Amino acid sequence: MKKNENTGKRLLLYFGGLLIMTLGVAISVKSDLGVTPISSIPYTMTVVTGMELGIATILFSVAVVLLQIVMLRKEYKIINLLQIPIGIIFGLFLTFCGNLMNFFPDPPDMVLQFLLMLLSTVFVAFGVFLYVPTGFIPLAPEGFLVAASKLTKLKFGTVKVICDVLMVIISLITCLIAIKSLGSVGIGTIVAAILVGTEVKLFTKWLGDKRDRFIGRKQSIKL
Repeated sequence: MKKNENTGKRLLLYFGGLLIMTLGVAISVKSDLGVTPISSIPYTMTVVTGMELGIATILFSVAVVLLQIVMLRKEYKIINLLQIPIGIIFGLFLTFCGNLMNFFPDPPDMVLQFLLMLLSTVFVAFGVFLYVPTGFIPLAPEGFLVAASKLTKLKFGTVKVICDVLMVIISLITCLIAIKSLGSVGIGTIVAAILVGTEVKLFTKWLGDKRDRFIGRKQSIKL
């Protein structure tokens, strides 16, 4: 009975964390100062084609899963195909949060834009803090990082930095060629790359023990 209760709590934090993360992404879009590196390519698809961000995120998730299959081949685990439905849920959350942001006026000046951007990093970090330690299926981009780390024998943190930089460069070049502007890349992208990891560590330091007790985990996962 207790095991089922803990699973229910983990699911609550898992999907709650994903929803909070997507709200952070939607807020970063509202700030118009650039999105987080991991969202830069889907948002580039949005600004270049006019595609809705949730749909772009779903397509990006499917493409990343297919890339994992090509990279790992026989070592690819079928269970990781669940990253596709999770990506669909994440995309739907983004659509919902994006529509929610439409009810709020655009920030009238740079100060409010910057404050919104900072707020977005807090939401993204808190979402990561909640969802990652549950141990369920990761989002497709994170699954790709794990696959790349396994293939290259590089540490996960090193692979993440490299992939974040590459995604930002791809987004920047695409936007400059297609729409002659920075598009998804801005000061917010750089700030998010610096702050989110630090904020996750702070949340873990302040609230990690309470989170772990809630889901019945004896030892905190290092974030």
